[in-house]
Amino acid sequence: MSNEITAAELKKLPSDGFMIIDIRDEYAFGYGHIDGAINIPQKNIEENLAALPKEKKLIICCKSGAISRETAEELSEKGFDAYNLLGGYCEWLSTKLENAEITGAVEQSIRKKFGRTIWSKFAKAITTYDLVSPGDKIAVCISGGKDSMLMAKLFQELKRHDKFPFELVFLVMDPGYSPENRSIIEKNAEAMSIPLTIFESDIFEAVYNVEKSPCYLCARMRRGHLYSKAKELGCNKIALGHHFDDVIETILMGMLYGGQVQTMMPKLHSTNFEGMELIRPMYLIREDEIKHWRDYNDLHFIQCACRFTDTCTTCTPTNTGSKRQEIKHLIAEMKKVNPQVEMNIFRSVENVNLKTVIAYKDDYGTHSFLDEYK
Repeated sequence: MSNEITAAELKKLPSDGFMIIDIRDEYAFGYGHIDGAINIPQKNIEENLAALPKEKKLIICCKSGAISRETAEELSEKGFDAYNLLGGYCEWLSTKLENAEITGAVEQSIRKKFGRTIWSKFAKAITTYDLVSPGDKIAVCISGGKDSMLMAKLFQELKRHDKFPFELVFLVMDPGYSPENRSIIEKNAEAMSIPLTIFESDIFEAVYNVEKSPCYLCARMRRGHLYSKAKELGCNKIALGHHFDDVIETILMGMLYGGQVQTMMPKLHSTNFEGMELIRPMYLIREDEIKHWRDYNDLHFIQCACRFTDTCTTCTPTNTGSKRQEIKHLIAEMKKVNPQVEMNIFRSVENVNLKTVIAYKDDYGTHSFLDEYK
């Protein structure tokens, strides 16, 4: 049986007397981790034993403390002074957010430090794609991650400029979050002065036993519930936090895995909710800048609030998730040769020459180049 330590007790340890080992995968670790932690995924622990110090306490951490307990016990059996972090990253984050008040610093960073790379890109998307109009009532949909939280602050900044009248509702749907995850979302919002409107659904229960593409089904159901609640609240638009990287990854995923040319549009009319629109105001913002904003302000968010992954070391178990990660790695490799590759991918769907396309689809069906070839 391994020793265990709480997040509060961890704070009291001398900084040079312990090492925090986060055993989640690289993706989850990159999304957010305890200050000073090193990342050794659970599957790689055995091959890294020689590099672990026996003279220090080893604090083993996963998302919720379930998987890390087993790893801490194994390390203890091998002679290491290993401790399981009770509650994992989620508990550490909850403790960190207690009584936090960071509104002023976060808002100033948007205006100053990230004025060019984030705020101006947000404003440009609003103008370029005509995303916000006088009289709009927009449901800003918040999942609890870095993207949606930043979007909420950007909308507050836009509202503060007061160029024309529009209303905002910061909407959170709880589809069955664990109490710990919901608490982190609420504490982050409170710390940044984002007034949440929370409603509940049973989506997680509905997709629990679905074997094929449960995450896809969950996402579709969540969007439908958001549309429905937003309309009930008198909104005519919902805003989602998809960013520039999401757009270009979607383009490549469609081509390489879907056999089609398509993109993630900056705005869409809802097909099932009359009079409603979906807008993506972070369309031009790079994910690296969002991460930079997060880290600059020492912000920490949950990676995934799905309660069914609370005992996992990774939160990308689905085929879709792994494919998106493959695309991310592919783009990163291409950037080493051509730094402009991301912008070129983006511009490719703005510069489609139908005369050089073999076939295309629209609302009237499929059209071949042979239809007009003479």
